[in-house]
Amino acid sequence: MALSDPIEAPMTYRRPALRPNPEALARQHMPLVRKIAWHVHGNVASAIEVEDLIQIGMVALVEAANLYQDQGHAFSTYATIRIRGAMIDHLRRQATICRSAMGRRKELAAVRARLESRLGRAPVESEMAAEMQLAPAAYRELVDASQATQHSSIDDLYSDQSMWFADEDELADSIVENKALKEALAACIGELPEREALVLQLYFVEEMNLEEIGQVLDVGAARVCQLKKAATDRLREKLAAWR
Repeated sequence: MALSDPIEAPMTYRRPALRPNPEALARQHMPLVRKIAWHVHGNVASAIEVEDLIQIGMVALVEAANLYQDQGHAFSTYATIRIRGAMIDHLRRQATICRSAMGRRKELAAVRARLESRLGRAPVESEMAAEMQLAPAAYRELVDASQATQHSSIDDLYSDQSMWFADEDELADSIVENKALKEALAACIGELPEREALVLQLYFVEEMNLEEIGQVLDVGAARVCQLKKAATDRLREKLAAWR
């Protein structure tokens, strides 16, 4: 080869970027859905149950995992936007439906209470329809319209590692032994101030840390610690007989 001949640069091989596994991403970020759901629920507690928000968020999480492409930003950031957006969009769509549905539910509850007082038992649908002077089909349509939210299936989101799908069997003797204690504990928690009960729920059930709980309640971690201690002290006092 002559010295004057051009030297060709060696060809370089670029390894294609690996696309993250959607299922692994969804499983890893399921706690993020619960965190966002509790935060949103703290502002709209009267409009929707937190379990419904979590269900909406789980669907959005799976969609985000399937659509995500690593372009230099973290999946958690991308998923947070999609999850929170899905929850807010749902609340906006249901705002009018919720208000009208609440009115229908109040009407149905009043009629049901009136019939229960008169009959001494829970009324059947035909009795409810007759009391409201409605045909059975019209009554059923009214009942369906009183449902404020529509739920999407999350069968494809099943995870045996998620607390929301947990199914831990207990031995019969354990069930008998713990039933009374569980009932007493539930009753005591029901008597706690609302914020203290919520702190226990978020800490022990949702497994959120003090900082995360503080974000939900819009207070500092130190205040959350105080609420948690006050709640546990009250429970110890109320359940002293079980020691």
